[in-house]
Amino acid sequence: MISPETIALVKERTDLVALIGESVRLTRRGHSFTGLCPFHKEKTPSFHVNPNRGFYHCFGCKETGSAIDFVMKLEGRTFAEAVRELAERAGIEVAEALTDAERREAQAARRSKDDLYAVNHLAATFFEHSLRGGPGSSPHPLARYAHEELERRGLPLRDGDGAVDPIADTLQAFRIGYAPFGWDGLTTYLRQQGISPVLGERVGLLVPRSSGSGHYDRFRHRLMFAVTDVMGRVIAFSGRALPDPSPAELSSLGLTGPAPQADSAPAKYINSPESPIYTKGEHLFGLYQARQAVRQRGEAILVEGNFDVVALHARGIGHAIAPLGTAFTPGQAKLIKRFAPAVVLLFDGDAAGKKATRAARAPCREAGLSARVASLPAGVDPDDLARKHGPDAVARIVKGARGLLEHLIDEALDGDSFGGSSLPEQLARVRAVAALLAEEDDPNLRMMAKLYADRVSSKLVIGGRSPDDLRQLERVVEESLSRPRNQPTREVTPSGQSTDTWEHARSRAQIQEISFEILGSLLDFPELLADDEVQGALECLEGDVALAIVAARQNFSFEMGLAAGEFLAQVPAPIHSFAAGRLVSPVFEVASTAKATLLENSKKLSRQALARQKAAVMSQLQKSAVDADAENALLRELFQRRAGGLGLP
Repeated sequence: MISPETIALVKERTDLVALIGESVRLTRRGHSFTGLCPFHKEKTPSFHVNPNRGFYHCFGCKETGSAIDFVMKLEGRTFAEAVRELAERAGIEVAEALTDAERREAQAARRSKDDLYAVNHLAATFFEHSLRGGPGSSPHPLARYAHEELERRGLPLRDGDGAVDPIADTLQAFRIGYAPFGWDGLTTYLRQQGISPVLGERVGLLVPRSSGSGHYDRFRHRLMFAVTDVMGRVIAFSGRALPDPSPAELSSLGLTGPAPQADSAPAKYINSPESPIYTKGEHLFGLYQARQAVRQRGEAILVEGNFDVVALHARGIGHAIAPLGTAFTPGQAKLIKRFAPAVVLLFDGDAAGKKATRAARAPCREAGLSARVASLPAGVDPDDLARKHGPDAVARIVKGARGLLEHLIDEALDGDSFGGSSLPEQLARVRAVAALLAEEDDPNLRMMAKLYADRVSSKLVIGGRSPDDLRQLERVVEESLSRPRNQPTREVTPSGQSTDTWEHARSRAQIQEISFEILGSLLDFPELLADDEVQGALECLEGDVALAIVAARQNFSFEMGLAAGEFLAQVPAPIHSFAAGRLVSPVFEVASTAKATLLENSKKLSRQALARQKAAVMSQLQKSAVDADAENALLRELFQRRAGGLGLP
């Protein structure tokens, strides 16, 4: 633990203006300095730095803090990492509240890790020089295979001529290199640098020979990607396979190495194994390079592969990152959250990409990360799209991204896909959507997602019947499953609706009138939105009134009350007039009366919903030739809904 005295000394000796001035152009204004905030987009400076008091504050996004906070927020560092960086910058020795033995142990562990970082840095330099050439050396004679792969990807490595070249800058920023053909190119290089092969083995660069002594290179004849942590330290590598050189070419160059395996192709990618400085589920490829752009834009673009990240950065989309040969993890989601509150999932349009999109929901929810999905055409990846159609095409797809929950609902209830599946699969899909809604913790998001699911459900036709919402869709599918195959479907009107009356127990006009009264109670006393009893009562609302409730929640605070202008701007047009009139002329004088009326109206809606469910069950019993077991199941369902306190989800 870093001592409080060290933390205080770091704050005292850090020149806050000089520190922030490295990333923000500051202008003196009286006793403070101002500039454009590095934490959000703005055109007029609202970011103030007060060196005398040792803190900064943005009047736009409300970010505030000390020098330590600035490094943590801007660089995504932990508290200890930020203190150490500033201490080193100020020439302060970090004193830790440890015993002498613990201090020696911590210093030894730190030195051991520093040695591993140094080995990876040397390896990255070796791979870069093998690709480009270094001081007094030429590129490796087989590096042309790596050049050709980059060229094929639209990322040609050109000789530096002084001109600005975004592609060359990106390849350098990502430390792209070439692992030479042969058994021991890197092994020999590290030995020449006085590095023990044991250190190379600990970080997975070298592999001990199975017979005899010595080591050989793990990465051979591969295009190399350096993997860095958020501090820019090289912690691992990823190597892409390249075409094998011909025996004649190897002979002419006097090179020897592993013989190509005719019966099987090499793995497309080989990644470093985990080590004391690398755990793949806790890091993201490209985050160090993307960190400033992610912070500025307020979101990251998550793609699948290393080449996708490099290709997007080279074309000006600098907030792209990728998992490292693994499924997206909660640790990676939390790492993104240190830089931005949101992520756009831009996975490939194939089956694997869709599976990865579904799997990303749990990590995003655990990290509190807002997620949207940008859909790519089948068979297209971000690298293809950027190379063939340019960055604008990628930007358009990202701009049109939809919420992850909405995307998953659409995917499950897609018209063609849903209609072409078997009845058991349809039922499984409906129940999967219901589970998605039940898992959602945010009441606003859950309500909006339920409305969307109901809207999608109403567009489906099952057995000649078009349900009103998700629950009725589930019942229709269940009924279709229980109906004997030779039983005809029910008569359907030209509009596509069943002639049965199960979908309406009361007129829509009555439901709307009651819903408006509930909304009116809340507009009279918006503080009721925070009442737990009222929160539960609002679950019965749907349609435009439910959307108005969401808008009210988003624009209410106890300090400021309901922001009427912002609220009305978000209210659906059909109820805008009612909402505006109720805000101008409230009905209730005391909150207790408004709450009591709201709860009573909620019960009325709940009773009507239960009546519709009862009507649906009785209609099914009367008009369907169901067996005794099915009849008992239907009656049991109705009883359970009544016993459940009105049968609402």
